[in-house]
Amino acid sequence: MSNLDDKINEHFPGLVVRKDLVKTVKGNAIVPSYVLEYLLGQYCATNDEESIQTGIQTVKEILRKHYVHRNEAGLVRSNIKEKGRYKVIDKISVALNEKTDNYEATFANLGIKKVLVDSGTVKAHPKLLVSGVWCIADIEYEFSEDRNASPWILSTLKPIQLSRFDFEQYLEARKQFTTEEWIDLLMQSIGFDPEQFGTRSKLLQLVRLIPFCERNYNLIELGPKGTGKSYIYSEFSPHGILISGGEVTVPKLFVNNATGKIGLVGYWDVVAFDEFAGKQKRSDKALVDILKNYMANKSFSRGVETLGAEASLVYVGNTQHSVPYMLKHTDLFDELPDNYHDSAFVDRIHFYIPGWEIDIIRGEMFSEGYGFVVDYLAEILRYLRNHDYSDKYKEQLSLSADISTRDRDAIHKSFSGLMKILFPHDGATKEEIEWLLAFAIEGRKRVKDQILRMDSTYKPVNFAYTDGTASEKPVATLEEKEYPNYYHKTIGDGTESGDETSGSSGDAADEGQQTTSAEQPDTEPTEGHLTFMENQKGVCRG
Repeated sequence: MSNLDDKINEHFPGLVVRKDLVKTVKGNAIVPSYVLEYLLGQYCATNDEESIQTGIQTVKEILRKHYVHRNEAGLVRSNIKEKGRYKVIDKISVALNEKTDNYEATFANLGIKKVLVDSGTVKAHPKLLVSGVWCIADIEYEFSEDRNASPWILSTLKPIQLSRFDFEQYLEARKQFTTEEWIDLLMQSIGFDPEQFGTRSKLLQLVRLIPFCERNYNLIELGPKGTGKSYIYSEFSPHGILISGGEVTVPKLFVNNATGKIGLVGYWDVVAFDEFAGKQKRSDKALVDILKNYMANKSFSRGVETLGAEASLVYVGNTQHSVPYMLKHTDLFDELPDNYHDSAFVDRIHFYIPGWEIDIIRGEMFSEGYGFVVDYLAEILRYLRNHDYSDKYKEQLSLSADISTRDRDAIHKSFSGLMKILFPHDGATKEEIEWLLAFAIEGRKRVKDQILRMDSTYKPVNFAYTDGTASEKPVATLEEKEYPNYYHKTIGDGTESGDETSGSSGDAADEGQQTTSAEQPDTEPTEGHLTFMENQKGVCRG
């Protein structure tokens, strides 16, 4: 074990697990990582190798006996009938049967329906009513002559998620780690080897966690295939749900006016739209309009009634062209479906993760070190949704007066989320606060600069901050520094607002090739660019 792993186990005993164990126990079980780590956390949360090996065998045995594979559902149902009672691990959803006035459960893999569930269980776990929850449940079988009665009886049900935690202990333990150590611990917690990433790359990975700790946070990530854009939202937390962009409807997402049933935003902390990009994809304009209102006002209309929700929205999708190609011909939102490629919709987005900076996932990038049991970290982040860290910079720094209210709100939410993730104990230095503030500004500037290309009615904004000195510190995006001619180009009239003689590397770009930071870029990188990418702590200043 590394020194960091020793320190992690010392200060978070029983709350961390070796990350390579997930692949060891998963086998052919198609379950989210948080389900597996929940079990590993019960039996393998130690650094004692003998105990780990014993725990691995226990977890494997639990999965072998109780995880329901679809192709073995008949055998499991037979076991329940013969034994009278049996424990299963399955994804369970619940619906109200108005004819009988009963709640009835459906087991996705086991293939049984109309299993009676008491009201208390539904009230305790309301997410059962929307899309289903992975649970450990005891099922009983009791045959009845009544044709309308189901023989299946739900004896006990326990969602696979942490029941409680000590937040104060988490804060005290955080104080024992340097900023670099803490970032590496978080990277290992989401499954990556921190040695394979630069500081900026680590921070871009951790931005994906902000929707889990910040209410009503709107995040977008567009970039090449294979960079792990959707992994966090499908595998990391029981409080987030990943859905295909094409499967979204107004009733499913917000409210069904016919039944009054609240949609996904009313039950989940994070709703992520997978495969969101694609200009040829059909999109419902009515849904886009409701999304605009929800993203701006945290509310949506149900007939004459207005309802509120706290779900953060995440949009992830693939790009087809390189950055200089998009900057020269369109904008960085070019891949969005037509109804979403709208300045009013884009203006609601708080942060744009530049997916082209994130490496394509390779085998050596996965961690074998210790990290939080993801369910524990998910609960910590959820608890932090009740806190506000957006004003932590104001004693030492201030934003430019030119920044509008909407831009300022976006920067505040990104900064607050980053502070919660990295400095929940409020122990950041002035330099670290400045680092995160500039990074939050950059994420919003990337959005606003593209809006200016899409809609000429918007006014340019001076994205800058000051530390109390007379001069402001402007913030620039990395692609702005690399391709100034293309970045400041006004689409449609062939003019450019940037210096015509600077940034000639952009003119030599191979526009047809999509790149990532792991590949040869469109131009030969300058020495300054290499220094920035390797050593800069996430701040890209003009």
